Amino acid sequence: MARTRTAILISGRGSNMAALIKAAADPAYPAEIALVLSNRPAAGGLAVAQNAGLTTAVIDHAAFGNDREAFERAIDARLIERRIDLVCLAGFMRLLTPWFVARWEGRMLNIHPSLLPSFKGLDTHARALAAGVKIHGATVHLVSVDMDGGPIIAQGALPVLPNDSAETLARRVLAVEHRIYPTALRRFASGQNCVSGADEVIDAESNSDRMLVSPAS
Repeated sequence: MARTRTAILISGRGSNMAALIKAAADPAYPAEIALVLSNRPAAGGLAVAQNAGLTTAVIDHAAFGNDREAFERAIDARLIERRIDLVCLAGFMRLLTPWFVARWEGRMLNIHPSLLPSFKGLDTHARALAAGVKIHGATVHLVSVDMDGGPIIAQGALPVLPNDSAETLARRVLAVEHRIYPTALRRFASGQNCVSGADEVIDAESNSDRMLVSPAS
């Protein structure tokens, strides 16, 4: 059975990209990473992808000025050239136009560092702490025109600890991201895109490293 040809779009070091690359190194994994593309020539994740033997590309958004659609048309052309079936955003720090979202509707995933629909946008960890929430985490969702508003594919949650800062919470949630993104891509590439029940229960008192993940990986 053919594996789903997947492109990962990054802007920085690509830690979630690295988690996806590691998962896709298994020949039984239903997605193959056919392209890693960055809008920043100096993105650290490019070297990681190249060291893994993957095809990389740079389309510098700065070269297009304020013409966001022209920038995205250049990305779209590269995706088509590489026969991409599915796009994963992994720290891609560009707002996408309705044109690009429509082009890849139902075929583009993103990971967001909060339990959507709570805390859409930026600074999620500081906002979660300010709100006094006791549970925080990350979400993989389909990209829609509504920012961070597409259908949820997977979520992972951790307890917020009494001594957490935005920085410590971010580090702990990043570990959740690295777990749920490969799980979500695996399920989605296999055609299993519905959220199912979790197989772990949070116990903040006895084990702060436990996480609840839905769907179960």
